[in-house]
Amino acid sequence: MSEKLLTTCHKHDTFNRTVGGVAMSKVPNIIPITDLRQGAATVLRRVRASREPVFITQRGRAAAVMMSTEEYERSEHDKELLLLLARGEKDISEGKTIELEAVLAEARALLKVG
Repeated sequence: MSEKLLTTCHKHDTFNRTVGGVAMSKVPNIIPITDLRQGAATVLRRVRASREPVFITQRGRAAAVMMSTEEYERSEHDKELLLLLARGEKDISEGKTIELEAVLAEARALLKVG
């Protein structure tokens, strides 16, 4: 299977081993959908054991990514943290800030009540 064919269908450059310009440490696990059909249980075991995503191809093109539930939840958590950080950066750039003493006073009040 040609990695060049797979690369052309992705904006995130996944199969050139970079995501958003950041180099990936390993060559991704890539399997055709026919292999998934014939050995789904084996593929699931591999996904769980390796904690690495498996890229599923159909007709030589990337079609889906399979990952363990734990890795998916970690990914979603990381994404949420990045969104919060981006929101905070935007608030700072727009001058929407609160003095540290005001935040600490509110935290102390909440701790006393709860």
